[in-house]
Amino acid sequence: MSCELCNQSGGTLVWQDADCRVVLVDDADYPGFCRVIWQHHVREMTDLSSGERAHLMEVVFGVEASVLLVMQPHKINLASLGNMTPHVHWHIIPRYASDKHFPQPIWGAAQRAGAGQVPPGWRTALAGTIRARLETLPC
Repeated sequence: MSCELCNQSGGTLVWQDADCRVVLVDDADYPGFCRVIWQHHVREMTDLSSGERAHLMEVVFGVEASVLLVMQPHKINLASLGNMTPHVHWHIIPRYASDKHFPQPIWGAAQRAGAGQVPPGWRTALAGTIRARLETLPC
């Protein structure tokens, strides 16, 4: 099987447990863009048990809350597509009114040049906030 998310980390590893990993995506246009990736090859959310789905979404919501706190975006986009990479994963994308694609999806046509304003030291702050929030999750 050749699955990009099974064979590669998918970004800079921030946190992981037995079932999920959180990575920071290296995208200069979208600082703070994170992915939550299911550690095991699963194509659809409905392939997970209800407990696994609940755990995955707690991780997604924990990352979303962390991104909101640290990055202070105009909006957060949550997306789970899987058309190109059929492996359960969620995108957590901070959006700014001045970003390249706003208000369109980041995968659409660019509306302008530019990126949102982000706080200095955001990488360290975001990684630490995500870790602190997710370490409190029940296993």
